[in-house]
Amino acid sequence: MEPLRVVVIGGLNMDLIVQVPRLPKPGETVAGDSLLRAPGGKGANQAVAAARMGAAVTMVGRVGRDSFGRELKRSLRDEGVATRSIRVSTDRSTGAALIAVDERGENSIAVATGANLEVLPDDLPRRAIQTADVVSAALEVPLGTIEEAFRVARLGGARTVLNVAPAQPVPAELLLATDVVICNEHELGVMLGREIRSGEEAASARAVRGFADQLIVVTLGERGALAVSGERTVEQSAFAVPSIDSTGAGDAFVAGFVCGRWWSDGLEAALRLGCAAGALATTKAGAQPAMPRLDAVRALLRA
Repeated sequence: MEPLRVVVIGGLNMDLIVQVPRLPKPGETVAGDSLLRAPGGKGANQAVAAARMGAAVTMVGRVGRDSFGRELKRSLRDEGVATRSIRVSTDRSTGAALIAVDERGENSIAVATGANLEVLPDDLPRRAIQTADVVSAALEVPLGTIEEAFRVARLGGARTVLNVAPAQPVPAELLLATDVVICNEHELGVMLGREIRSGEEAASARAVRGFADQLIVVTLGERGALAVSGERTVEQSAFAVPSIDSTGAGDAFVAGFVCGRWWSDGLEAALRLGCAAGALATTKAGAQPAMPRLDAVRALLRA
């Protein structure tokens, strides 16, 4: 089978991670252990995860003219991700994320977006987008850039996947250009403008659809994930693994779902692959370092 051709549009950040006994409350300082520095950014994480699962990946983004930016580009190249569409800003520094992770693997994250805000429509590799199988984007870059990328993708017949993270309302025009929306419960609530209670996820997913046959996928953490397709709801339970850090779980899920080729191999298989990849990403510290490889995901699926 030919490798899946994926273009990812999103953020590149340097993650600065501190392990703490518990997450600090407002105004509180909590002493942690050593500082871990690791490549991150939701877009870059998803690009690495997809490449590790066998896809041919092109990353679209922007970094600063600094050591973080050089390190992030180098780490992507080392993973086999094409970086020719990562531009360098002369005005803004590379994005950075400050992450606290507690003993249960839960996290709290503050992000300095930096150069990610300068990813513009002129940066888009239009030929790569039009010839891709899937164009995936996270909401770390200007929404107008994502909308233009999805417009170009549709012209070439590529499928479009929108990861609604970080959480924010999605303009109707962008939603209409999206084939698959992937979000967690909180992000779904932000899209609808209200809190989502347990058991309301499927109905809420239907309510947020931009058109009748749009696919909405909702990740549910320890409860797994569900997908709404027309009047059909497909559910996948979570895989039991020893979790230590949930930072990159959502990004691994997105890549696993995309690499599951929902359009040909079936929605159930794609959900299962996404949940397995997301679970494995919680078993190691950091985001990109924890992105699982295809053989590990297959082993979990066979277990």
